[in-house]
Amino acid sequence: MKKFLMLALLAASIPAVCAPASTSGNTDRQWLAGDHHVHSEWSVDWDHSTMPPTPVRGGDSSYSRSHNASRARAFGLRWMVHTDHGGPGHSAVTRDHAYPALLRARADVPEVIQFNGMEFDVPAGEHASLIIAPGPQEMEQLVAAERDFSRSEPLQGSRDTEAQMQAALAYLRDLSPAPLMFINHPSRTASGLGVWGEVSPEELRGWHAAAPKVLVGMEGAPGHQAIRSERGLYRNTDAPTMGGYDQMTAQVGGIWDQMLADGIRFWITANSDSHVNLRDGGRDYDPGEYSKTYVLARPDAEDILDGLRHGRMFTVTGDLIDALELRVTDGSVSGFPGDTVTLAASPQMQVEARIRQPTSANANGQHPVLKRIELIVGGKREDGSLQMQRRGFDATTWVLEGEWIVARWSLPVPSHGGFVRVRGNNSGAVEALLDEPGEDPWEDLWFYSNPIFVGVAEAVR
Repeated sequence: MKKFLMLALLAASIPAVCAPASTSGNTDRQWLAGDHHVHSEWSVDWDHSTMPPTPVRGGDSSYSRSHNASRARAFGLRWMVHTDHGGPGHSAVTRDHAYPALLRARADVPEVIQFNGMEFDVPAGEHASLIIAPGPQEMEQLVAAERDFSRSEPLQGSRDTEAQMQAALAYLRDLSPAPLMFINHPSRTASGLGVWGEVSPEELRGWHAAAPKVLVGMEGAPGHQAIRSERGLYRNTDAPTMGGYDQMTAQVGGIWDQMLADGIRFWITANSDSHVNLRDGGRDYDPGEYSKTYVLARPDAEDILDGLRHGRMFTVTGDLIDALELRVTDGSVSGFPGDTVTLAASPQMQVEARIRQPTSANANGQHPVLKRIELIVGGKREDGSLQMQRRGFDATTWVLEGEWIVARWSLPVPSHGGFVRVRGNNSGAVEALLDEPGEDPWEDLWFYSNPIFVGVAEAVR
């Protein structure tokens, strides 16, 4: 108990994380840490002895939204999304209780930019974080989405169909300003590596194609990382997380890379999925305590959503790093995460990753040391097959420039275009290995960037 109190006091002294950005074209933006998947007391339980079932406040979490926002502030977050899950008739709970609680939390913790949202019960799928853009219609838009499209909302009948999901995406696609959706823990129901459960790669592609500015990504690193027996609540031992990341993200040349190689703008995030903290007997960390998604944005809601929508972000666990600059250039044009750069076909391209580690201890009282950086380049061959290239760096091959660790790689421009991304860890592992029960998540820390896309200019005839 004394240890948890000491860590809580330590967290309270951590300043909000907003690293200055020195990337060209983004000089007025900063790296702002956040979390898009957080539950409160309005993730209710249900008393099924009544009809309709009666919501039981605090069923899955006893925390208020103001409490969650204050914990997010303590662990350095600048933005968060409240995402309580639904159930039969839960849209009335959203309208009458959860939304007023959001307004109170905004007033109680103004330092954290807070979005209206929910853990949407995906028809023909599992779950997704639905993020509503702030504005005068934010309450009505979320209530309508839940009431009319959520899989678990009806008292009778079933909405668990692909047609219902397509209808939901059509509704969300037409809202102004546009909301966002990220698929949560996509492989949690998988029964093996590449043996998919309630979320398949084909569904991810189809849902994104239906609403490409709304359904823009997935959790790369799921929440529930505090429970060591089944990290991330990935309970099937044949399909666990890999370094705390979902297999769709963690496998080089896997599902995410295949989508990127096809030119699909699909991004990854990391978050807490906080219900009940470990210190209170739960299986979770507080928002920002272990996982963070950094968005390159100005500290306002509109630009944060823009950064999430367009991939200006990286993910990290255990505060392994707190700033990242990934750059691709041929000497004339440059690009950064979320960008598409068009390079000449013949010259070499230069890839540069600049990474900074925090000077303060993480929430576990540690100063983790970065041991490996990996630059990853993907694309398609002439026959359409996937081509991956990788180059690893450690302290003997990267360089130090002030507070930055810098890895550089010069290689030919992919002949058919492609993408560049970077990841790293504190263990020195070359591959993200299957997580085993009992592992200490604080000893297995990773960061992943989102990609830069590379196009190839046609030769002048």
